[in-house]
Amino acid sequence: MRILYLDCDTLRPDHLGCYGYLRDTSPNIDRLAAEGLRCTNTYACDAPCLPSRAGLFMGRFGIHTGVVGHGGTAADPRIEGAARSFRNSRETATWMEVLREAGFHTVSVSPFAERHSAWWFYRGFSEMYNPGKGGMERADEVTPLALDWIRRRGAEDNWFLQVNMWDPHTPYRAPLEYGNPFAGQPMEDWITEEKIAADYAGYGAHGAHEPWGYGPNDTEKWPRLPHEIATLADYRQWIDGYDTGIKYMDDHIGQILDALEEQGVLDETVVIVSSDHGENQGELGVYGDHHTADYITSRVPLIIRWPGLPGGRVDHGLHYNLDLPPTMAEMLGARIPAKWDGECLAATLRDGTRVGRDYLVVSQCAWSCQRAVRFGPWMLIRTYHDGLKDYPPVMLFNVDQDPHEMNDLSDVYGDIVHLGLSLLERWQAEMMSTSDSDTDPLWTVMREGGPFHTRGHLLSYSQRLRETGRAQHAETLLARHKPTDWDKP
Repeated sequence: MRILYLDCDTLRPDHLGCYGYLRDTSPNIDRLAAEGLRCTNTYACDAPCLPSRAGLFMGRFGIHTGVVGHGGTAADPRIEGAARSFRNSRETATWMEVLREAGFHTVSVSPFAERHSAWWFYRGFSEMYNPGKGGMERADEVTPLALDWIRRRGAEDNWFLQVNMWDPHTPYRAPLEYGNPFAGQPMEDWITEEKIAADYAGYGAHGAHEPWGYGPNDTEKWPRLPHEIATLADYRQWIDGYDTGIKYMDDHIGQILDALEEQGVLDETVVIVSSDHGENQGELGVYGDHHTADYITSRVPLIIRWPGLPGGRVDHGLHYNLDLPPTMAEMLGARIPAKWDGECLAATLRDGTRVGRDYLVVSQCAWSCQRAVRFGPWMLIRTYHDGLKDYPPVMLFNVDQDPHEMNDLSDVYGDIVHLGLSLLERWQAEMMSTSDSDTDPLWTVMREGGPFHTRGHLLSYSQRLRETGRAQHAETLLARHKPTDWDKP
């Protein structure tokens, strides 16, 4: 058995053809979906990059591992303490350790561990190839490493190869000579001049007025991005950059599949396509980043093409990304560690049996502090720290009817809000009852000054708001948040 895991950073499913996108961004990924199982409701347990991959590779929620943020205590896993033996506990084995126990040679082509100082990520990998640019790689800098390994060892049996591509992540950096495959093509019609104007007059990091974090984009350094997003034409340039990044990545995925075909093993190789998180492109006022525990940031593609199983199937069950490790373990006859939180969907993969949860809880503690509940058609978002954005404590969206989260219905459906909050409370109580710690890491983040990417920005961003004619928003932020030690000059 051979397994290829295409780990496509910042890839939202609804920008892929196989998930219904109107642009032809992903012919190679679409082909894999046509030959396999496509899951439509899979979510990163904890977003964004660092906590998401921690959840996937450790098989556990961030509330259990302690990894929910991008800095501070919550950027590192909890240590085992006095009970730790010569090696870490087998009960907390990683996905890769389980595969290696089952006889697989495990290989990673990824800069992820160095990007986040997440050295635990290497736990269980037999070979690691770091392209060396800390997540700023283009596909043409990642693919050659994968192709070299496939040409040397791809014909062997029992390997797992992770290939981590970053092209959909800002800054959009496909080479200019690649052109714009989507020039003049239609865009989705949910985004309007009125929506952009309202966001431009608003506030928040990675908003229309500040699409490069807390300020405008450097167009000389990143020419595929507009200076800011003040008009629909600016947005067109922006979304063309994102879609071009997906298409450029997909072209290189095609090269990897061709290399497996040349080795004569493509038809015998399990191929998985997924992502660490999605990407808001105007939803909740965020452009080109992943700041929220919402439908768009948390939802990820999941495609599994398994040799010998029928293709073209679609599953709508509610799943987490961390359901993938126990699924693979069961399919391969490997053990499932006692402390993994995932639920297996091998039955769905084998014969289409519907499995999945009644509801999901997802988190974000890097750009804001939020937890959200996905149940029925609903996404309820509970905000503990707004990340210097205009977010109320509770938002409710019917994402079946309103996938871009334009209409907050929390004031309309009080009973649904009550149900969502009760599910959130139930989940938190259940998770803490099985935790090795009596501390919820969300509150660790709050006590340490709030989300990592907003710490120390309150005063400087308030000054920018005043300088750009939005003094009223500066006053709103300063009324809501008190400066901390992080905000001192």
